[in-house]
Amino acid sequence: MTSLKPHFDQQGVATGGRKSHREKIRISDLHAFYGESHILHGIDLRVQQGELVTLLGRNGSGRSTTLRAIMNMVGRRSGSIVVNGTETIGLPPHRIAHLGLGYCPEERGIFSSLNVEENLLLPPQVRSDGMSVEELYEMFPNLHERRYSQGTRLSGGEQQMLALARILRTGANILLLDEITEGLAPVIVQKLGEVLVRLKQRGLTILLVEQNFRFAAPIADRHYVMEHGHIVEEVAANELEAKTELLNTYLGV
Repeated sequence: MTSLKPHFDQQGVATGGRKSHREKIRISDLHAFYGESHILHGIDLRVQQGELVTLLGRNGSGRSTTLRAIMNMVGRRSGSIVVNGTETIGLPPHRIAHLGLGYCPEERGIFSSLNVEENLLLPPQVRSDGMSVEELYEMFPNLHERRYSQGTRLSGGEQQMLALARILRTGANILLLDEITEGLAPVIVQKLGEVLVRLKQRGLTILLVEQNFRFAAPIADRHYVMEHGHIVEEVAANELEAKTELLNTYLGV
């Protein structure tokens, strides 16, 4: 991460601001462990319906572990994680998914032996309001053009679009997205930003782990800054200009 000054494009901070929608995720005093390693140390955060909230921080700060802990994909966790009004700390991952959570890991998980359309049709629906394949092709025209191409023949950007589209088809209305812009060409990054704004407008809720602050700043409502398994700062969209130096202190390299 070289420049941490926010890049406000035509959307500016107009897409930001606090909202009065109901809470979709509430995490209280979350601790997470891999074996004997204590990774998260009492995380508290909340995400309202229709918000896009980022987890910022250096590598190893606990951002990805937070997403995995929400899905119960860590060794052990304690505290409280309420999703769509349901306490999930004792639930297995498949039950958590059926509450409307869609998790897109950094490695994407594309089935390389299947083509684009087969990848889209494979996952079961967790809720009844998933997007149709036709809607997804309208949102991601690249996937329509490549719908009969095998996963192994897709570019990194196309694979990322497919991973996101596959989640949207399941009907998930809370998206946990891990580093979706990493290593992608600027034109693809811009397209993904446009898609996230559209999903917010549809009322979807997004918790985004992102290293590219210039990408995240114009589209996010709030940012949580993580360091050594703790949340050390919460910054609203309208506070970014005033807190640029503070963010540089936490995130600069």
